[in-house]
Amino acid sequence: MTNPEKEPRGRVLIVDDEKVILDLTGIILKNRGYQVFTALSAQEGLATIEVERPELVLLDYMMPNMDGLTALKEIKRLYPDTYVIMFTGKGSEEIAVELMKAGASDYILKPFNNQDLVERIESVLKLRGIELQNKALLSERERLLAEIADWNRELEARVQEKSEALSRAQAEVVQSEKLASLGYLSAGMAHEIRNPLNSIALFVQLIKGGLDEPERQEYVEKILKEVDRIDNILGKLLDASKRPKFEISEVRVDRILEHTLEAFTPQLRQKRIKVVRDFKSIPPAIKADPMEIEQIFTNLFLNSIHVMPEEGTLTVELDQDQDYIKLRVSDTGPGIPAENLPNIFDPFFTTNSRGTGLGLSVVLRIVKTYRGKIEVEKSDPSGTTFAVRLPLNAPR
Repeated sequence: MTNPEKEPRGRVLIVDDEKVILDLTGIILKNRGYQVFTALSAQEGLATIEVERPELVLLDYMMPNMDGLTALKEIKRLYPDTYVIMFTGKGSEEIAVELMKAGASDYILKPFNNQDLVERIESVLKLRGIELQNKALLSERERLLAEIADWNRELEARVQEKSEALSRAQAEVVQSEKLASLGYLSAGMAHEIRNPLNSIALFVQLIKGGLDEPERQEYVEKILKEVDRIDNILGKLLDASKRPKFEISEVRVDRILEHTLEAFTPQLRQKRIKVVRDFKSIPPAIKADPMEIEQIFTNLFLNSIHVMPEEGTLTVELDQDQDYIKLRVSDTGPGIPAENLPNIFDPFFTTNSRGTGLGLSVVLRIVKTYRGKIEVEKSDPSGTTFAVRLPLNAPR
């Protein structure tokens, strides 16, 4: 076990070109328990500091080649934790000020008193310990403040992430409640409206049979056409709110996508709309109703083609990851105003630039049926992008 009383009180380097000063000062300090190193020149002293890293240097002011002031500045530049006491035979106030400005902790006039030398050394080493401890505390404070700042940023990010997730979950709950309410309402409406509607159609057919005038025949045809239109609206309303009859089979999404695009060829040609296919990967077949998957594409394409001016661009991206088939439909039509985005999937909701009708409500109902997700990924004056994700292995 090491005896604490024999451990050195500190490491001191004495730099002086007079050997007698080195020997005398070295004996005094060794007797007081210090570990002592000596050097006869400033260059030798700097080399010793590099190796031994003493806590304190006793440095002579007047030396050949490199004087003490130059050596002092170099020591403070390279080794700021090494403190320096200057030896000087000149006691002018100007020299003292110059040395202290250059970084000296103290200076001692030659010839010096042994007890005074030891007391000065102890005082400077004590000051060094306090200052280094303060520096360490300040460094630790800065580290802790930086760590706290990182924690705050991480906490803010997590709160933001959770808040956005909560908002999305609340929006989905609200949307689900809307669809559920719509289901009850539309079922009742379909029953209550279709009964008198069928009677109207029947009586109009009877009237039509007894009319000879072509003009009145035309009026009857218009009435029947409007009756059919109302019936179609009721059917779409039911499709948007609840799942009709369906047949599950193995469905290749890419093939249905191509088939649907082909069906829109006349409309695309009429408006000279360019179609860009970006199939990054071809997903495997999934178990689904092909008509429902086709309805997703049909309604998204209709929504985009409706708002795009002539010579626009319809971009269809298809990709997959480990869990989802990912589809993006982008157009170059006017964007959806930010205040309307929360309502874009509501039945019969329209904007000045986009008439969504029931199409997007049908898409939402189908996507939710397959436990997928749909969102407006981007919408600005350059266009709108709808993003759809369908699970690869979701139960049907």
